[in-house]
This record gives sequence, structure tokens and C-alpha cells, in this order.
Amino acid sequence: MEDLTEVYMTPLPDSPYVRPFRFNYTQAGKEKNWDMLEVHDSVAIIVFNVTRNVLIFVKQFRPAIYYNSVPIQDRQNHTIDTSKYPASLGVTLEMCAGIVDKNKSLQEIAKEEVLEECGYDVPLRDLHKIASYRAGVGVQGSLQTMFYCEVTDDMKKGKGGGIDDEIIEVVEKSITDVENWISGPGPLNSPPSCLFALMWFLRNKADQHRKSFERTCGECKVVENDGFVVTSSD
Repeated sequence: MEDLTEVYMTPLPDSPYVRPFRFNYTQAGKEKNWDMLEVHDSVAIIVFNVTRNVLIFVKQFRPAIYYNSVPIQDRQNHTIDTSKYPASLGVTLEMCAGIVDKNKSLQEIAKEEVLEECGYDVPLRDLHKIASYRAGVGVQGSLQTMFYCEVTDDMKKGKGGGIDDEIIEVVEKSITDVENWISGPGPLNSPPSCLFALMWFLRNKADQHRKSFERTCGECKVVENDGFVVTSSD
């Protein structure tokens, strides 16, 4: 993921994912315009593993985050020195997500993304819609729909990590570790939708899962080690 070399920028050719254009309009009698991007709508999924009481994240390299982490003076010649600016600057922690580019329901697309990225085979009935909202209101305004699902270790059917040439790492964090992470000084290399998802989870689900996990463990000793939950019977 962090083996990054030969970074340079070129003009944008025709793209199946992004279409830039200028929006012209008259408002209150005054002619105006706004530069915009047409992009796909998307889904995002909060995945919680109830077997081990951990939230499932995906970690990946995002070129836009990397580019904007480099000072403007060091990217003016359309190249970036990767020995000075490592790939880690562009690595993000996010919810499982994907674009809506198939003739399928949002739930079906969400199910596919959870399997491809995280390795869990989730029944459609277990994907619960949380909310739909607008992303990138300044330049794109696309619609993203958030789902929530609970998974178990028995539902794991693969390693995840994406398809084709995607490089995605599955990351698990305990509830306590998530609370500490989002309360830190930042900046967080995570999109607003991820932070919204975590706030929703902490408000609506965290306490009941904490209590349920304590009851399930019973006599088990629960230890948090670098955000991972470990149990033992002694």
C-alpha cells in the first residue's frame, strides 16, 4: 500500500467516474456560474463484528488526500518527491463503501461491497438503512446512503481487500479505541461520512454491545491491546 513511486499529474481525459463542467444560472437577476463535478452516488456500511465486539474499517491509499497533504509549493511542477512525502500521508481509515454503478438495489450493492472489501457475507435482511445525505456539497452533491450491519466470525467467507487492482486492508477497532481515536487532536485521515457513522454508532449501538459483550464473556478476562479485544478464561 505504501510502495509509492513516480508521482506526477496530467490533464484529465474522459473519465467514467468524474465529469467536470460549469453550471450557469441566473439568481436574483444576476448571472452566475459554478464549477462542478458529476460523480456516481454511493453506499457506505457500518460493519460491527459481534463475535469480538469490534468495528470493521477499511484502510487504503487515497490520491486526493495525499495530494492535498503536500505543500502547494512542492507540487507546482506537476511532480511530487515521494522520498520527501511518503505514501502514509494519503492512507485513510474509512467505512466500507462503494459507488452505485450497477443496476441493482442499494442493499445489493452494499452487500457486495461488504463481501469484497471486508470478507463478510451479509444477508440482505441484515443490512439496515440509517440515512441518505449529500456528499461534497461544494462541487458534486452526490447522494450517499449509509447502512448498518452486524456480522459474526462465522460469516467470514474471505479475506476481503477489494477486487482487481484494489489494495485495501481490513482494520478492526474496539469501541473504546474508536472513542479515543475520534477524540484525539487530529487531523483525522477519514471522510466526514465515516465520522458521522461512528457518532451514530456510539450514540445508538455502543452501550448495548458493551453490555452484551460483558454478559457473553461472563468469567472471561477482557483485555484491550492496541484497539484489539482479546479474551481469556483465566
